[in-house]
Amino acid sequence: MKKQARGFQRGDRVAEQVRRDLADLIRSELKDPRVGMISLTAVELTPDYAHAKVFFTTLNAEHLPEIEQGLKRAAGFLRRELGRRIHIHTLPELHFIYDSSLEYGASMTALIQQANALSDQTPED
Repeated sequence: MKKQARGFQRGDRVAEQVRRDLADLIRSELKDPRVGMISLTAVELTPDYAHAKVFFTTLNAEHLPEIEQGLKRAAGFLRRELGRRIHIHTLPELHFIYDSSLEYGASMTALIQQANALSDQTPED
């Protein structure tokens, strides 16, 4: 029997709420200067909500180790504050993961632009 296409289910809604609330907490409550300006790109929750992979990106990739250390250190505080905003049975443990997809996309765009520039320069026979 075929599985039906999965719609926007409760887990997806909870993950999006976690992302929004964490972004707000990081922006307004977190005082760690190492974290600075980051963007949360996605949150993936395990089915039992015990763990959350929080994907982030930053414009300061050269300071990535410090940012990751700051997020890891703040995870307990962020989890506790998240618990005050979201009322779910199990509050997920937060695991921060750097999302390099934006950098990858930018490098692919640059390569495409280089290829187009080269093809524009070659003489036609």
